[in-house]
Amino acid sequence: MASTTLPLADLTLARLLERAEAVSSARFVEARRRHAEDSRAEWIERGGAVALYDGADSPVTQTFCLGLFEPATPNLLDELELFFFERGSAAHHEVSPLAGIECFELLQQRGYTLVELSSVMYRTLEAAPAAPEGVRVSFVQPGEEDLWAQISADGWRDVAPELYEWIRQIGEATARKEESPCFLAWIEERPVAAAGLSLIPPVAHLAGASTIPEARRRGAQQALLGARLRYAAEQGCTLALMGAAPGSASQRNAERQGFRIAYTRLKWRLPHPAAASQES
Repeated sequence: MASTTLPLADLTLARLLERAEAVSSARFVEARRRHAEDSRAEWIERGGAVALYDGADSPVTQTFCLGLFEPATPNLLDELELFFFERGSAAHHEVSPLAGIECFELLQQRGYTLVELSSVMYRTLEAAPAAPEGVRVSFVQPGEEDLWAQISADGWRDVAPELYEWIRQIGEATARKEESPCFLAWIEERPVAAAGLSLIPPVAHLAGASTIPEARRRGAQQALLGARLRYAAEQGCTLALMGAAPGSASQRNAERQGFRIAYTRLKWRLPHPAAASQES
């Protein structure tokens, strides 16, 4: 494979990465709608921003790309807020700093508060790590979607046991996304780790990484990362994208594997009018 220069962290890169995550998330919403008809999952695109709904309490319910392709305006925010409010949800926007200070000023003027930060990370697909000895990686085949969802949820059972069932349901849809192959890592012929991939050439969006507690620190995620990077390169992608909490172990592990921070993304929240009136 020819050497690929890592692009600079500028507006062009931000548009590329944010659009890729928006498309990946829209595929998830469509899979939820197909797999769980009562989910009311839906998405729209307005003014270059993609708004997604997957339930009032779902972290998927938000927008991407606000202010990146077209300026954020009061009229645009009116329309996006209506999309969320009509479905009983607060309005959430994950916004790249490359959207500009004017976008953040407008959100503050409308009463939004900052609720979350995330590191958007990227790397080229070269030098994909090899699987350690004793770890095997496989594609999730038709009929194995529920197994993938179970392993994905099992990786969280010691961290957030109260979310186990919800994570499993999310995994069932994730494993059924279009153009989004999922992978399992096996140790001693037992599935121990899961990871997802969504292909939006030239970007490969990596997400859904999870390892069951008793199999951690045995190289399962290293093997899954290498397999996904190699597969994405075969499909014509040149960049990998992932997100992590700033300063987290996930961010440090990603940096050890060649990822660079493109920027810190900010998530903004405006309460549903009914909730806001109750709070006041």
